[in-house]
Amino acid sequence: MRPKKIILCVDDNEQELSVRKFMLSTNGYRVLSATNGEEAIERFNEAQVDLVLTDFSMPRMNGAELIAKLKQIAAHVPMILLGDTQQVGSEPHRADAVIPKKNCTPLELLERIKI
Repeated sequence: MRPKKIILCVDDNEQELSVRKFMLSTNGYRVLSATNGEEAIERFNEAQVDLVLTDFSMPRMNGAELIAKLKQIAAHVPMILLGDTQQVGSEPHRADAVIPKKNCTPLELLERIKI
């Protein structure tokens, strides 16, 4: 049996994080979650993560800053930034993809992250 792919989900909004985690786990992914950048870096270093899915707007360290730090650790891991295109567009980032958070249905998100 093929091992489940591991996705690290990061969002300071625990309700959105919970919904995303449920959606991904019910679709066969193993999901690690974090509510801030520091916690995400810890989780990333503890497991062999296949994909990072992070919100842009978070206190202390936004999603673009988090991705920059994680890319220094493992540049080969795909990382997706969820956020308002106006916010993200004005900020330099190293994300492999940017998905507009408000206009993306759970089904569209699943299609975009298939790994």
